[in-house]
Amino acid sequence: MTESKQNKFFYGWVIVGISTLALLISNGLSIGGIPVFYKFVQGDLVASGAVPQSEIQSVYGLAPALTFLFAGFLAPVAGYLLQWLKARAMMVIGCFILGAGLLVYSQATTATMVYLAHILLGTSLGFVGVLVCSVLVSNWFTKRRGTAFGIVLTGTSFGGVLVPQIATPLIQTYGWRTAMIGVSLIIWLILLPAAIFLVKNRPSDVGDVPDGDPTARLAPETPAPVPTGMTLGEALRAPLFWIFTTCAALIFYAIFVVSQQLNLYLQGPKIGFSPQQAAGVQSLLFGLSVFGKFFYGYLADKFSTARVMLFSASTMFLSTLAFLYFDSTTVYIFAVLFGLNYGGTFVLLQLLVAEYFGLKEYGKILGAVTVIETMGGAAGTIITGRLADADGGDYSRAFLGLILVTGVSLGMVVLLNLMRGKTDVVHAS
Repeated sequence: MTESKQNKFFYGWVIVGISTLALLISNGLSIGGIPVFYKFVQGDLVASGAVPQSEIQSVYGLAPALTFLFAGFLAPVAGYLLQWLKARAMMVIGCFILGAGLLVYSQATTATMVYLAHILLGTSLGFVGVLVCSVLVSNWFTKRRGTAFGIVLTGTSFGGVLVPQIATPLIQTYGWRTAMIGVSLIIWLILLPAAIFLVKNRPSDVGDVPDGDPTARLAPETPAPVPTGMTLGEALRAPLFWIFTTCAALIFYAIFVVSQQLNLYLQGPKIGFSPQQAAGVQSLLFGLSVFGKFFYGYLADKFSTARVMLFSASTMFLSTLAFLYFDSTTVYIFAVLFGLNYGGTFVLLQLLVAEYFGLKEYGKILGAVTVIETMGGAAGTIITGRLADADGGDYSRAFLGLILVTGVSLGMVVLLNLMRGKTDVVHAS
């Protein structure tokens, strides 16, 4: 093997870049960035008489819940489809569904059209979201898979940073309908062509090997270690599983409510932020979550993951105490503390599934956990919307409830730490 061959650029890093871009755009347009449109859509629906003022917050409790539910429940379906379709084909289909969802949304005149748009947004995440991108990157990397994953998963947060900053000026200049069509061009002009022309499913498609390691062909074949741990059936019968998933559902309750409805709270009468100010807070939250993912991932490599999770859950609970005295100053204290720890808990929960239940059926167990997390998050946005409607559009009481939610989740993390001795046995077995 010549030196030039050994030093050639590895195409896997192009795949990492496209996968990061895919998560930035798909998550940014369906979850992280879409809340900047909510207040304007609400205004049109109420003004036209399509939705009574007394019910509009409930519409925007159910709508994001549909996105999360369809994304969560379609994840196992996407995993099955990947046995028959290549990742590139899945991503192309996802681009069309995501683009269609935004086009439907831009023409919404009823709550039913809003719901349909959110269903399409959630469905798109099953095709061009985390699962498909993770499988694609796994095909290209073995030794450097952790680094590749760390880069790619930042896309889920960067979407929430960038999309609000792009969309908000467009909304204020051209109106929300034109702005939504405008941001959808990111899909048609950037992501879709990248998926069609640049995505290669495996290194063999370009005559390469995983990690671009020229010695991989010469390395002696050794038997792969047999994964150990629980089966899905064993996990479902274990009290540990239900304590863990209840804890995860409560954490996602808080995460989904903050990511989807804080923007509406900030623009309400109590805080009175402008759309630009509210978008700035949302970008701050998602931006800090990027750092939180790296920071807590690093701490988990140095210390017990369960102990790191205890620290993160404690800080998340402390951040929600800001809602007792929520104003234009404490909102930033909340955004910093919650943003860091929302990113941290997202990573730590994935790691703890492997540590508590082993790798024998990790994918199946993680899928079950994901479904329950999603249900918790969806319940959060629905409950929050209904409480806000009951209080005349005021989100104060609904967000005070997050103190209870994060407090109970912290108590469960404490319980999981007390059960750590048993989980160590599972992890070591």
